[in-house]
Amino acid sequence: MPPKRQREQTEPANSESDAVLDRSAQAQRGNHLTTAQGVRLPDTDHSLKAGSRGPSLMEDFHLREKITHFDHERIPERVVHARGAAAHGTFRAYGTASSVTKAGFLEKDRETPVFVRFSTVLGSRGSADTVRDVRGFAVKFYTAEGNFDLVGNNMPVFFIQDGIKFPDVIHAGKPHPDREIPQAQTAHDTFWDFVSLHTEATHHVMWAMSDRGIPRSYRTMEGFGVHTFRLVNAEGETSLVKFHWKPVAGVHSLVWEEAQIAAGADPDFHRRDMADGIDAGAPLEFELGLQIMPDSEDETFEGIDLLDPTKLVPEELAEVQLVGKLTLDRNPTNYFAETEQVAFHTANLVPGIEVTDDPLMQARLFSYLDTQLTRLGGPNFTQLPINCPHAAVNDNLRDGMHQTLVHHGQAPYLPNSVDDALPTPATESEGAYVHRPIEVTGPKIRANPVSFDDHFSQATLFWKSLSGIEKVHVIEAFTFELGKCFAQTIQERVLGSLARVDAELCAAVAGGLGLPAPEGTADADVTPSPALSQIPAKPGPIAGRVIGVVATSGADLGGIGKLRRTVEAKGAILRVLAPAGGTLKRGRGRQPVARTFLTARSIEFDAVVVADGTAGLHDIKLTVLLQELFRHCKVIGAWGDGARVLTDAGIDVEAPGLVLADEIAKPFSTELIDAIGWHRVWERAEQVMND
Repeated sequence: MPPKRQREQTEPANSESDAVLDRSAQAQRGNHLTTAQGVRLPDTDHSLKAGSRGPSLMEDFHLREKITHFDHERIPERVVHARGAAAHGTFRAYGTASSVTKAGFLEKDRETPVFVRFSTVLGSRGSADTVRDVRGFAVKFYTAEGNFDLVGNNMPVFFIQDGIKFPDVIHAGKPHPDREIPQAQTAHDTFWDFVSLHTEATHHVMWAMSDRGIPRSYRTMEGFGVHTFRLVNAEGETSLVKFHWKPVAGVHSLVWEEAQIAAGADPDFHRRDMADGIDAGAPLEFELGLQIMPDSEDETFEGIDLLDPTKLVPEELAEVQLVGKLTLDRNPTNYFAETEQVAFHTANLVPGIEVTDDPLMQARLFSYLDTQLTRLGGPNFTQLPINCPHAAVNDNLRDGMHQTLVHHGQAPYLPNSVDDALPTPATESEGAYVHRPIEVTGPKIRANPVSFDDHFSQATLFWKSLSGIEKVHVIEAFTFELGKCFAQTIQERVLGSLARVDAELCAAVAGGLGLPAPEGTADADVTPSPALSQIPAKPGPIAGRVIGVVATSGADLGGIGKLRRTVEAKGAILRVLAPAGGTLKRGRGRQPVARTFLTARSIEFDAVVVADGTAGLHDIKLTVLLQELFRHCKVIGAWGDGARVLTDAGIDVEAPGLVLADEIAKPFSTELIDAIGWHRVWERAEQVMND
């Protein structure tokens, strides 16, 4: 059932959020309606008039304040990553990173509050969650040494190598300026025109066209820092690193039809899944991993240029070493105050972590701060509660728009002799952030190193690392996206790039477009990386997964109760589907109905089980739901005569992934949980492909 909500206009109760939101900064302090100045009001339904039928009066300060604030209650949305959802949590370090970095938040058993925002890149705030796109994975660590922002994506590489082209790739991907369509998608001419003319984008396009572009949920999505960073340990020794977030729930995605259904039936699919899971006691969990590489003079590793953001380092070459666990277990209290106003910045670093000369990263160091000045109305956005560091701040910065602090003293400059020479600069031993003295030489030039010219070998690596069903999905995605392009010249240019990736891929996409496949030479010497495939090697946890049980008032409600207790003990959520709402009753049994056949769609369930006692149940909406689940390779089960409902719906009960039993017992529950842990029954899809 929906979680119990706090009344909106009462003073917030003491909670963990007080660690982030100072009591003096909280709204709704008191039970009487007031103006913004604290003056109590007797009426907010009628404006002040000259008589009951007369004109409204200018002196109605409450009317003017109320309307003015309403007129200005929206701020400019982010240019990119506008649609997002977030959660609070904690990061606990394992202590295994102490040899490579002196960053305090990575010390053993250190717990650090965090705020994490997930997002899509291209769409507006009103777009859908499940569009094919890159997902932002931005983590704000409120460390004792200051805020550290690890601002990454769910893909380890990017479209471009130099940040000067970022406005171009975003302009190309955004809706066309003449019609403002299509929204939140890349299936149009300008995007593919750009990437076909910038072949450095080929590797990232492969990721975006794979299932990685349509994740199942935020909890089943990997995260990457994208860039190479420099770590510094207590002895001043340096190493290069790539950051990884590994989801405890495994890496899983939607299938394309599911993504399309969700965009229409529930555009809030991902944010709802996260919020409901947290409310149900199933937090999102990720482990932070480091790929450590030597800080060599040429900043390359195994022939891979570590400053090229279109390249990854295969995990088989550099193991991802786990150094801590992130747990997201608390939803925001207010979307605008927290999720919308949070300001991430790649230059928010702590001692022990530095940036490198990656030209995309270098541009981001400017861009993130610059955009907040417009979006949040001035330089004091760090004073917003969600952005406030938990470390002591004494910055000598003054005034500006939205200054909410009352500064003391007369000398906001250094050195000074008026304010007792305070604040004083710190030394490195006192925790100051001191940049490593790295020598920089070279002519002023607009150019890339020669190593940046390899645009295809890692795209081939990614393709050859996928399973058969994943390759089919990539082919279908390219065919769909390019099929939406009107210019054949653009389609032909993309096919030319795909020919450099793999002949099979190119021929299949060309066939779908009705065009000849161009000849090309792919890099055949790559070694596949199993870590790039999402197909799991073993079943994972089912925490946060949603299991639907089809039932009627004549169903085995006792069996449903047993199943509920079993799956909820694993952190999963059970929802009863029935022809009508209310509560199902039979004898002493009671089961609340969470969804009716009218309000449910297949996309919200990871598995559906039909209860005993439902034989003879016929409903076209249920039939469609079951057929979609079957087509999407999800687990379907039944006990007792519930199997007849599946047969009547045209479901092949002999197909892979059908869990059947005469009654609810441990073997049935165990088999069901194990099957859901695999996420999909891919054998079913392969069977259809072979047929």
